[in-house]
Amino acid sequence: MTTGRTGRVEAYATLRVGEHRLSLLRDGEQAYPSMLEAIASARSHICLETYIFRADRTGRRFARALAERARAGVEVNVIVDAWGSPLPGGFVRRLQRAGVRILHYNPVRLSWRALRTRFARFFRRNHRKVLVVDNRVGFTGGLNIADDYASERDGGQGWRDTHLRIEGPAVAELLYIFRRTWEKEGGPPLDESRYRNEARRPDPKVRVLASDIRRGRRMIKDAFLQAMRQARERIWITSAYFLPTRKMLKALCGAAQRGVDVRVIVAGTTDVIPARYAAQSYYPRLLKSGVRVYEWVGTVLHAKTALVDRDWATVGSSNLDALSLRKNLEVNAFVEDRAFNEVLARLFEEDLENCVEIEWRWFRYRPLLDRLLSFVLGRLQRWI
Repeated sequence: MTTGRTGRVEAYATLRVGEHRLSLLRDGEQAYPSMLEAIASARSHICLETYIFRADRTGRRFARALAERARAGVEVNVIVDAWGSPLPGGFVRRLQRAGVRILHYNPVRLSWRALRTRFARFFRRNHRKVLVVDNRVGFTGGLNIADDYASERDGGQGWRDTHLRIEGPAVAELLYIFRRTWEKEGGPPLDESRYRNEARRPDPKVRVLASDIRRGRRMIKDAFLQAMRQARERIWITSAYFLPTRKMLKALCGAAQRGVDVRVIVAGTTDVIPARYAAQSYYPRLLKSGVRVYEWVGTVLHAKTALVDRDWATVGSSNLDALSLRKNLEVNAFVEDRAFNEVLARLFEEDLENCVEIEWRWFRYRPLLDRLLSFVLGRLQRWI
């Protein structure tokens, strides 16, 4: 992280990739100021999609910024997950009075009919993190809108996460993904005159892939699997909730056995304790295959990134678990560029300094209850 002469927090790194300008943002300390700056610059439209939007200090900062732009005549559209963002009614009404249009994805309806018809869909949540401003700049990654991710000096918890700021053709893809969900979920009509310049011009250097409600459910998972199976040099993964599918586990172990440097950083400090125990059930097979496993210690780890060999990398919302890969709505940016790969590798190496490597002798001293929990929770998550 660097600080400019004006005191403004700058990106971890900013690179030109194909037709894009990409800024890698570490934690809320870098991501939130960049996002708020983009919102303040809006002249036509703002589209925000997030799993968690809390009415805390950070949430109020974003709410004020969104409301100010809505009052200025900008069309402001917000999608929040109904389960992840149980916002107070007064908070929502203040935004709506300012002109912000809010759509709650998959509301929880407690009725016998709803339970019968929507039980399977209840577990399908909108886990995406997308912000698009004027089809000019877009953001995606792991950060929700909450104090958990804000820096400690801003009164937050300083959770470790990674976000990506995008300028270029892929922004139109983020907007398309947002609009598709907005329309499918019955959001109010959009003012089409504000979106006339959303031409989608694919650039293979930067692709945005999304898992959707009906189609594209395997796109993110298949992109990961293809990269892992073709890896020849290294696979470095940071995953907040590491519960890979059988195919993904086989791909990782197979890569390590053929000599690929496979390293995985998982959450030693987490907000979902059962997920940590379930992840530990995978450690024996990973270690036997030669995969090096590290547990992050300190603040909560929430990042979701990966890099393969020297040219492939991804930043997004998708965890390597069954919920993300099979059920949730997710979005990831996939970048094929050597310089970006190296920047993400440098970030990974810096994170290793805050990790403890898991070794075989670690298992000998685990309490019996911990082993039992790992066994049971590991089996349960495989049924999802």
